[in-house]
Amino acid sequence: MDLKYTAEQESFRAEVRDWLGAHVPADPLASFDTREGFEAHRAWEATLAEGRYSAVTWPQEYGGRGLDLIEWLIFEEEYWRAGAPQRVNQNGIFLLAPTLMEYGTAEQKQRFLPRMASSEDIWAQGWSEPGAGSDMAAIRATARREGGDFVLNGQKIWSTRAVYADWLFGLFRSEAGSQRHHGLSFLLLPLDSPGITIRPIRQLNGLAGFAEIFFDDVRVPAENLLGREGEGWRIAMATAGFERGLMLRSPARFQKTAADLVALYHANRERADQDPAIREAVLSAWMQAEAYALATYRTASRLARGAKIGAEASTNKIFWSELDVQMHETAMQLLGARAELMPHAPAAVEAGRWLDGFLFSLAGPIYAGSNEIQRNIIAERMLGLPR
Repeated sequence: MDLKYTAEQESFRAEVRDWLGAHVPADPLASFDTREGFEAHRAWEATLAEGRYSAVTWPQEYGGRGLDLIEWLIFEEEYWRAGAPQRVNQNGIFLLAPTLMEYGTAEQKQRFLPRMASSEDIWAQGWSEPGAGSDMAAIRATARREGGDFVLNGQKIWSTRAVYADWLFGLFRSEAGSQRHHGLSFLLLPLDSPGITIRPIRQLNGLAGFAEIFFDDVRVPAENLLGREGEGWRIAMATAGFERGLMLRSPARFQKTAADLVALYHANRERADQDPAIREAVLSAWMQAEAYALATYRTASRLARGAKIGAEASTNKIFWSELDVQMHETAMQLLGARAELMPHAPAAVEAGRWLDGFLFSLAGPIYAGSNEIQRNIIAERMLGLPR
C-alpha cells in the first residue's frame, strides 16, 4: 500500500484545515441531547453544508463534493484534529444517505438528500423494539397497506436522536403473518405525524439521548417506501453494513482519543508510572488506533478498485467499539477519583469530558449490532464454521 498522498490530496487537506480553522466554534457546543445543544449542532451542520463539507463523498447535485474515500479520511483527520463538534445528523448522513443512494428512486434522492446535507431534516433510527433489540428479525411493529398509504402500529425503543429529530427511518412488518426476516418494509416518516407519541429515555448522565416511539394508526404515504414492499430486511442489512463499516466511525475519531490519552498520561505521569500496566495500556491504545487507521486506508483503497465490504464490516465494528472502551477505561485509571466528577463539577476540568466519553463507549459493543452477534457473523460467513 502506497502511504504517500498526491499533490491534489495534500492541497485538499490544506483547504480543509484552513476552512475549519476559520469556522469551528471557539467554545464547545452544548450536548445535542438537549434542545439548545441540538439546535446549535444543527446550525453547525448548516455551516458545514454552506462550505460543502457536510457530506464530501456525496454527488455534487445533492450537496456533496463527489470525493473518494481517501479524501473523506483526510477530511475526517482534519475535522477531529480541529476539535470540531460531533455530528448530530450522523444517522442520516452516514447511514440512511448511502442506503438512499443505492435503493432510492430519483425523486426520493432529490427530495431527501439536499435537506439532509444541510440538516434542515435530522434523522432518527427506528430499529429496536421491546423484545427485538439486537434481533431485528423479531420486529413486530406493523405497516398495513391501505390504498396509497401504510398504516403503522406498534412501538420502537432506543431510537437515537428521536427526541428532537425531524424524520425517522425504520423497519416495519408489512406482510401479515410473516416471520423473521420475511415480510418487512423500510419506511421513511416525519416524526410529527399524527398518531406518533415520543417519550424520552434518559441516559446515565441524565440527558435524553434516546426515545421510545409509539405508533397508533400513523399514516405514511406509499411514496415513502424505500425499495420494494417486503424487501426491508435486505435494505436494512445494507444500512447495518454502512454502520459497522467505514463511515459511521472514522479512524480519526479514535486517533484523536488516543492522542488525548497520551497527553493525559503525560499530565499525570508521576502517579501513573506507579502502575506499569497503565503505561502499557496507553501505548497499546495509540498503536491500535494507528493500526485501525492503516487498515481502513487499505479497505478504502480496495473499495476504490471495485471491491465490496461484506462480513468484514463486523470485524471493524468489534475492533473500534472495544478499542473505545479500553481507551476510556485507561483514562479513568489515570484520573483516579477525579474520574467520577460530572462535567459541570467545578473541579472536573478535563475529567468530565472523559467521563462522558467513558459512559458513551460502554454502548459501543451494543449498538450497530451487538458484538456477540458480530462474532457469530464472522464465524459463519468469514470462517465457515457451522451454525
